[in-house]
Amino acid sequence: MFEIFQKYLTDKIELSNNELQLIESVCRLKKLRKKQFLCQEGEVWHYNAFVCRGLVKTFSIAENGTEHIINFAPENYWTGDRESLYSGKPSLLNIDAIEPTELILIDKPDFEKLCAEIPQLNQLVNQIIQKSFIVSQGRILANISFTAEEKYQNFLEKYPNIVNRIPQHMIASYIGITPETLTRLRRNMVKK
Repeated sequence: MFEIFQKYLTDKIELSNNELQLIESVCRLKKLRKKQFLCQEGEVWHYNAFVCRGLVKTFSIAENGTEHIINFAPENYWTGDRESLYSGKPSLLNIDAIEPTELILIDKPDFEKLCAEIPQLNQLVNQIIQKSFIVSQGRILANISFTAEEKYQNFLEKYPNIVNRIPQHMIASYIGITPETLTRLRRNMVKK
């Protein structure tokens, strides 16, 4: 499994064999069955997690039981609860597998040590954080200003590789519409 993570890293940055060995020495493999939790609300999240195979979702559950999906993480994506990781407070989020998933976990102290010892890894992490912030900003803007049809179209354009792997009710939750509205939108798009 480390080979997948190694390829991801070496496609983005140059690493020596010693640096790769150092990274591998702190990696822990985690396998999840479909619907198995990686993190549950109330737990403190301690890892930087990289998805090697599979697909996970991060979500919260409202008091009325409604699931609010915050993001999806397929292969070659990072996942986790950054707020809990950095604050040490219990997570307000849940992360579970939509399909069987294999991840690399690196605990916070080891990850910080890697970033301190491997400057190019630290730069990559900063780029990922910046990109995540930009994606979050765009998502907030879409949620407050796009029509339901524009939200769905935006999702299709941004995530063409995973749209067929995610149940429609989860897509509806992610873009902030009801499953019934999504069904109607899809029906109208087919008619056009």
